[in-house]
Amino acid sequence: MPLVIAFDIYGTVVDPGGIVGALGETFGAQAPLAARLWRDKQLEFTFRRALMRRYVDFDRCTAQALGHVSGELGVELSEERTRALLEAYLHLPAYPDAEPALRRLKSAGCRIVALTNGTEKSVRTLLKHAGIDGFFETILSADSIRTFKPDPAVYDLVKRVGASGEKAWLVSGNPFDVIGAKAHGLKAAWVRRDPRRIFDPCEFAPDVVIGNLEELHRAMSPQQ
Repeated sequence: MPLVIAFDIYGTVVDPGGIVGALGETFGAQAPLAARLWRDKQLEFTFRRALMRRYVDFDRCTAQALGHVSGELGVELSEERTRALLEAYLHLPAYPDAEPALRRLKSAGCRIVALTNGTEKSVRTLLKHAGIDGFFETILSADSIRTFKPDPAVYDLVKRVGASGEKAWLVSGNPFDVIGAKAHGLKAAWVRRDPRRIFDPCEFAPDVVIGNLEELHRAMSPQQ
């Protein structure tokens, strides 16, 4: 049975930090800070929504997070500028290692799917813009069950492609995501792009830790 590799998208395959350029026009020197705050608040809002069972989709959380950043940094955003920034978020760049890593895994016979908080429409746009949509068999979106990671129900979505347990891997750059997958019985690889990052203290740990996606094939080979 082929290995099913479920890739997280934001912060794993595509780079949320790539929004800094678009933010520069409005936030100036604060653009890098704005990008970090935007991502942090985006995730915080998904956690809140999942806990409260008051669902709105990831695109809405992203828009609300941008509104928070605007207020926190004291930068007023017009409706036109807000729309432009949200559109730019649909065109985030892929990490440079994504395409060669996906190509190698596909050539090795692995089944590749996206397992994401993002809506199917937005993620499809992202992957197509990055030129890597052809590597993905399908997009498993948390939006289809109206919740967010790390709700166990999201990781259960891999069953839709006939995967479970030892033959299903999550690959993510987000520790909370890796912990969620491990708690649900999946195998997981943590992409630690910044060596200064630490993994969240928890009883669940990744099966493998890699510095970039190109290390994934070799790291997983003994596990196959």
